[in-house]
Amino acid sequence: MPSLSLRPATRAELPAVLALLADEERVVDPASIRVTEAYERAFAAIEADPRNEMLVLTDAGSPVLGCLQATYIPGLGKGGAERALIEAVRIRPDLRGAGLGRRLMELAADRARDRGCALVQLTSDKARADAHRFYASLGYVPSHEGFKLALS
Repeated sequence: MPSLSLRPATRAELPAVLALLADEERVVDPASIRVTEAYERAFAAIEADPRNEMLVLTDAGSPVLGCLQATYIPGLGKGGAERALIEAVRIRPDLRGAGLGRRLMELAADRARDRGCALVQLTSDKARADAHRFYASLGYVPSHEGFKLALS
């Protein structure tokens, strides 16, 4: 897997990213994805914000293999260091089990470390037991209880 790279997504890759986010269990053809104005606005906002990145895992000449969103949060804890919040982690369903998810997360942690982040944090739906085992195998620990409030 030495040719794998993690880099910011391009606008042209937005349908592939949305296809990964559309269904965790089956491969969705990016050509079937309708990129709405709301998606365009969200992608443009992520691209314009130096504290946000929509990152894609790619291999030379291959389509998008996986993705995640990283948000870098400044804080007064940890000596004033930033922390990285990882969300929307996906690997194409037909490619799971080949180590791509592990490499995706390692590269994301390296990117956060290079930026000076003191830690990486993420949340995962309580129903995703396989994902929890995966994150634990990478050294993530369930240290906090998370809460969400839907506003719409």
